[in-house]
Order: sequence, then C-alpha cells, then structure tokens
Amino acid sequence: MKRDLGVVPAVYPMPVLMVAAYDEEEKVNVMNVAWGQICDEDKIILFIGEGKKTWLNIKASKAFTVSIADEAHMDVADFFGIASGNKIDDKFQRTNYHAVKSDKVHAPIIEEFPVAMECELLEFLDTKYVSGIVGKIVNVKAEESVLSENGKVDPKRLHALMFDQFQNGYYTTGEEVGKAWNAGLQILRG
Repeated sequence: MKRDLGVVPAVYPMPVLMVAAYDEEEKVNVMNVAWGQICDEDKIILFIGEGKKTWLNIKASKAFTVSIADEAHMDVADFFGIASGNKIDDKFQRTNYHAVKSDKVHAPIIEEFPVAMECELLEFLDTKYVSGIVGKIVNVKAEESVLSENGKVDPKRLHALMFDQFQNGYYTTGEEVGKAWNAGLQILRG
C-alpha cells in the first residue's frame, strides 16, 4: 500500500550537471544543476533561476558548457552547488580545478570532469512557473578513459553522479540491466 508523502520533487534519478560560463571579465563560474535534461537530439534545457550568477553569465556570454559530474569529483561538484557565485567572488579559484576555453563556443570547459557539452544559448524561458535556459549542443568532448570500444561514453566507466531528492544523496550509475527499445519487444509482439 502506498503512503501519502505530500508534495515532493519525486523524480529519480536526477543528473548532476556542472554548468560553466564566463562573466564579463572572462572569470569562470560553475554551478551544480540537477534540474536539467536533454530536450532534443541537439538541445538541452536547464532550469536555473533568474539572477543566479551562472544565469547572468550565460545571458552576457551567450554560451555555456555542461559537464557530467562523476564520483571522483563529487566533493567539488557538491561545493559548486552549495556555494553561490553571487556571494563568493571566485568560487572556481577555491577548487584548484582547471578551465580551458572551448574551441567551439565562448565558454570554459572544466578539465577535471570527464564529459562536457559545448552549448550556444538559444533562448531563455521565463513564464509564470518556469525559468529555463535552452542551449544548442554544438559539440561533446569526452576523456578517452570513459569511452567504450565503439567510441561512445560508457556509463560503467563514467561513474556519473545522480542526485536523489528524497534523501539528498548522491549515487553513481550502475550496471546495465537491459537494452532500450528491446526490453519490451516481447510485450509489443504480443
């Protein structure tokens, strides 16, 4: 029997995404975003509140990168979520991490995170209920160490972080339990 839990953000898992952009002086800012998702083959949407430092930087620079946080970098990924760029002058500098300028968009790539999407700003969504940023993915860069033999990102090698809003925990991707567009074929066939 199910028990009422009230209103809770009951979607699991949530990705742990590191969103980076330059400010007007080319200083790097990074924030941890769990409320983001692919919304087309080449588009991503991030639900970032208006006025956040990263939101302001993206508005100014018209570009950003989105990296997938992994288990090896959980402490810094969490720091990027709990420290506000509007309150700490240079939170990126505190980490001793390294940023390189993307060769595809005007945004920094954080070298320590193994997968990065380079994105151009398409539009801001600002409605009564939603504040979001839609970006066009122009390229994805990935470390060789997280690629499978077929040249694609391998979740078992990536150890991507997932955010759990129920218990406020981080988890990592696990073992494959089935193949998409295949596990339900028997039911489809009747």
